Amino acid sequence: MTPATSLFTPVEADLRLLADNLKQLVGNRHPILFAAAEHLFGAGGKRIRPAIVLLISRATMLEQDITPRHRRLAEITEMIHTASLVHDDVVDESDVRRGVPTVHSLFGNRIAILAGDFLFAQSSWYLANLDNLEVVKLLSEVIMDLATGEIQQGLNRFDAGISIETYIEKSYYKTASLIANSSKAAGLLSEVSRETVEHLYSYGRHFGIAFQIVDDILDFTSTTNTLGKPVGSDLKSGNLTAPVLFALAQKPSLEVLIEREFAQEGDLEQALALIQDSQGIQQARELAAHHAKLAIEHLAVLPFSESHQALINIAEYTLSRLY
Repeated sequence: MTPATSLFTPVEADLRLLADNLKQLVGNRHPILFAAAEHLFGAGGKRIRPAIVLLISRATMLEQDITPRHRRLAEITEMIHTASLVHDDVVDESDVRRGVPTVHSLFGNRIAILAGDFLFAQSSWYLANLDNLEVVKLLSEVIMDLATGEIQQGLNRFDAGISIETYIEKSYYKTASLIANSSKAAGLLSEVSRETVEHLYSYGRHFGIAFQIVDDILDFTSTTNTLGKPVGSDLKSGNLTAPVLFALAQKPSLEVLIEREFAQEGDLEQALALIQDSQGIQQARELAAHHAKLAIEHLAVLPFSESHQALINIAEYTLSRLY
C-alpha cells in the first residue's frame, strides 16, 4: 500500500513550508500555545486536507505558481481541522490521538478548550485577511458545520433508528464540509469558472464522505496500534456508523444491545461479533467506493497534470486503507 505522504509529491515542499508556518502563526503569542502548537503540528498527521487545497491550487494554476493566498488557505484549513480535533478529544475524553497524547491529557481541559478556541479565532482572522468575501463565507460555514456534526452525533448516541442518510449528513458536517468548501475556495482563489468551482466542491464532498466511511470501517477492522485508539471505541461510545447501521438490518438482536447501551457484561463483544458476522462492513466498503468513484468523476473538468493525478490517487488510496 502506498504511504499517504508519497501521494503528495507535487506539493511536498509546500507542505514542509506549511508545517513551519503553522507553528509560527499559532505559537508566537504565548509559550503554552507554542507548546500546544508544536505538539499538534508536529504530531505526524497525514495533512490530507491542506495537501488537497495545495494540489487543487496547483492543478488550477498550471502555468503560474500558486499565490500566497492559496498557501494561507491551506494553513487556515489545517488550523480549523486541528481546532476541531482538540475540542473533539476533550468531548470524547480521548487520551491519545495518532499514538500521541492529546492536548488536554498534557495541558488539562481548560488549556485544551482555550487552545481550540484560539485556533478557531486565529483561522477566522487570517481568513478575513484573504479579502475574498465568498471564501470567508465558505470557511465560516465549515466552522458551523463542525459544531452541527458534533451536536448531531451527541443527540444520536445509541439511537438504533437513525438512517444511513442521517449518518451521511453527519459525516458531511463532521468531515466532508471542510474538504468540500476548502476545495471550492482554492478554485475561487485561482479564478476558475463557476462550473469548475462546483465540481471541485463535489470532489471534496464525495472524497470527505468516502474518507469518513473508511475511518468508521477501520474502527472494526484495524488494530489498536494502527488506529491509535481502542478498536470498537465508536460503537462503545454510542456513535453508530455505516457498518453498524447496515448490520442492524440483518441482525435484529444487535438493536437490543445498543438500546441498553452495552450495560451488561459481554454486550460490546457480542455486538462486535454480530457486526463481523453480517454484511455490514462489506456494504460500508461499497458505499465508500461509490463516493470515491463520484469524487474522481468530478475531477474530469481539470486539465491533466501531476497534481490532478495526485488528487485521483488520494481518492483511490483512501479505499486502499481498507485492504
